[in-house]
This record gives sequence, structure tokens and C-alpha cells, in this order.
Amino acid sequence: MSESEHPVVFKDYTRRCLLVLLAVACMTAMMIATSFSSIGSGSWTPKVALILLIASVNAFVIAGFLMHLLSEKKLVYTILAFTVFFFIGLAGLTIWAMNDLPVGSAKH
Repeated sequence: MSESEHPVVFKDYTRRCLLVLLAVACMTAMMIATSFSSIGSGSWTPKVALILLIASVNAFVIAGFLMHLLSEKKLVYTILAFTVFFFIGLAGLTIWAMNDLPVGSAKH
């Protein structure tokens, strides 16, 4: 066996994938249960906030374990950080300019 080859323990990897699948299924069930719950007494704001929190944890589990991002190098994290920074910047600019219409348009 050369240096570039390494033994893969399929039993451990399969167990990890099954645990991730179970976690994703549970979080999906939690999101559905939250949408039908009586949290917030008529207001959707707390429900949506809780569903988005669960979805964020779900995305972290999928990206971290199934896409192996938890074991990546510093360069990958740097690129991801820049992506998040520019996405937030573009979303902020879009929201900031939402009511910035040209003179003579329909709303002026």
C-alpha cells in the first residue's frame, strides 16, 4: 500500500452516514411539527424563526459531515467566509435600495 492510499473503514463511515440521515430526518420532522404547532398564538414570526434555526442546524450537519467541510483546510474556510460576507453585503445593498426609484417612476 502506498502513502496516498489509506484504508477506509466502511463500517464506521456507514454508521456516521446513517446517524446523519437520522438527524436530518428528525430535524425535518421538527420543522413540520413547528409549522403545525401553536407557537406564537396566531403569529407566524416565531414559527418562521424557529424553522429557520432548525434549517440552519440541518444545513450545518449536512455540509459538515456529508460534504466533509469539518475536515477541510483553511483555504476552503476562507473562501466560504468571503462568500458569506459578499452575500450579506449584496443582500444588504438590495434591501437598502429597495425604495430608491428613479424620478418620474410610478411611485413618485
